[in-house]
Amino acid sequence: MTEMMKAIQLVEFGGPEVLRYADAPRPKINAGEVLVHVKAAGVNPPDLYLRDGYRALPPQWRPDANFLLIPGTDMSGVVVATGDNVDNVRPGDEVYAMVRFPGDLMKGSGTYAEYVSVPASELALKPQNIDHVQAAGAPMSLLTVWQFLIATGHQEPNPFQSFQHVPVPLSGRTVLVNGAAGGVGHLAVQVAKWQGAQVIAVASGKHETFLKASGADEFIDYTRVAAESIVQDIDLVIDAVGGPGMDRFLRTIRPGGALFLVNPLGFVGEDEARKRGITVSSTQVRSNGKQLKEIGHLLDDGTFRIAIDSTWPLAEAAAAHARAAQGSIQGKIVLVNG
Repeated sequence: MTEMMKAIQLVEFGGPEVLRYADAPRPKINAGEVLVHVKAAGVNPPDLYLRDGYRALPPQWRPDANFLLIPGTDMSGVVVATGDNVDNVRPGDEVYAMVRFPGDLMKGSGTYAEYVSVPASELALKPQNIDHVQAAGAPMSLLTVWQFLIATGHQEPNPFQSFQHVPVPLSGRTVLVNGAAGGVGHLAVQVAKWQGAQVIAVASGKHETFLKASGADEFIDYTRVAAESIVQDIDLVIDAVGGPGMDRFLRTIRPGGALFLVNPLGFVGEDEARKRGITVSSTQVRSNGKQLKEIGHLLDDGTFRIAIDSTWPLAEAAAAHARAAQGSIQGKIVLVNG
């Protein structure tokens, strides 16, 4: 008889209400995989896109549905069992990971559940000095920032452009982070500052104290003034928001500077960027246990801190997604088991 567990299941596309807390088969593990008892699961934008059926993507990019599925990519938990050929973790170890991303976008990576199977190569030991909630909030957001700003960590083809993304030097440079209070943004502020940049954070006014405590040297409240109207000669702009109007930041960047787009879909400023001598680049974040191990030391010693917007019981994933849809998030939303 198949052992069962509780999980959030997606049986159709739609709003938060389509997320159902129900019984599901506990996953089996193969060689090279690890079974983890999930203590906490991070909520990320791709989880919302999946729930919505990726309607924001061009029709030709939308993968076919594969119901039933369990969403979620980020998790922190405890190893229960290991498959053959696994030697980096053992039962009882506390671990964290971004699971099988991007992988098959329509299968779901399964972290919104009591148990999940994870390729051992994607796991790292959880930093000892942070709890499971903070660890679950880290992987996708911090790997995104790391792969944009420090090292991509792979040679896979870039789905967003014909050339490989290449991080740029940050020490002594001026970096503007748009959407600085969110999951990716607040970590981009910290990583850029750690690398020796002068950091300008753009967010709504209620986040000013938080972002200055996170390392921002300057703060711009976009609800009062448009950043592009008051700054210039920026070396790098990191846009963590996306949507229409991303090209407006080109006028703030010096010739030879760069614009990094976390979500590049809809960017229309290629010609202007070329005329101004500005590099516009993006990349697809990918699971990477080796990088999480490296980053873990910096979480352990407090160099980077994961801000938590809110936590929700696993059974209330629909409410967590509703919170995400409200916007103005400060840090990460996390689901908690137990």
